[in-house]
Amino acid sequence: MMTAARTFVVAALMAATPWTCSRADERIDLLLVLAADVSGSMDESKFDLQRLGYASAFSDPRVMRAISAGASRRIAVSFVEWSGIRQQKVVVDWEEISSAETARAFGDRIMEASRAFTRNSTSISAGIDFAVAQLNRAPYQARRRVIDVSGDGDNNSGRDVAAARDEAVGNGATINGLVILTPGSLHSEHTNPPGGLASYYRNNVIGGPGAFVLAAESVNSFGNVLVKKLITEIAQRR
Repeated sequence: MMTAARTFVVAALMAATPWTCSRADERIDLLLVLAADVSGSMDESKFDLQRLGYASAFSDPRVMRAISAGASRRIAVSFVEWSGIRQQKVVVDWEEISSAETARAFGDRIMEASRAFTRNSTSISAGIDFAVAQLNRAPYQARRRVIDVSGDGDNNSGRDVAAARDEAVGNGATINGLVILTPGSLHSEHTNPPGGLASYYRNNVIGGPGAFVLAAESVNSFGNVLVKKLITEIAQRR
């Protein structure tokens, strides 16, 4: 009986191996990690709009047209949330998006998940490190590897964010930024660093070929800016 059981397990593993290998070798146009800030300065209103923005963006026809214009007509996306030094979580693991149906399913999974963290510090550097780890374990092959960081404040915990950025770029990633501006916030030193948050991201967070920063002037404009950002990221060619 034990021999039969072992034989069954071995056969199952052998059957699964070709699928696993073929998926790992599968070529897509873009590996994209969406890395969303859920630290203490992200109140429930910001969090809800950020989540809804990400969930809705992939169903936007303009985003789908950008995906369809690629050589493989598909991308792979992972959604993670981050906060303090040890607070990072994969909310939706790697999913291939190649149609309106797969895009909608990805958005549904984002909306169904509970918030990963609340009331913690902001470690953009740890969030970048975590995003790089997700790129390295992705079950797809792509020439372009992008980390999409969204947040409403500067790095106030963990290691130097510019060092994390430089390592990520050295690892073959491009980091783009989407900042959520909060003028007059109670967290003014954090959310409004000298020179402005967009400038802070430009100087310390983004890097790699074609890296850029976009700013949402308010939480209500986040969705529209995110769509523009995704289209730009997807459409970029090396």
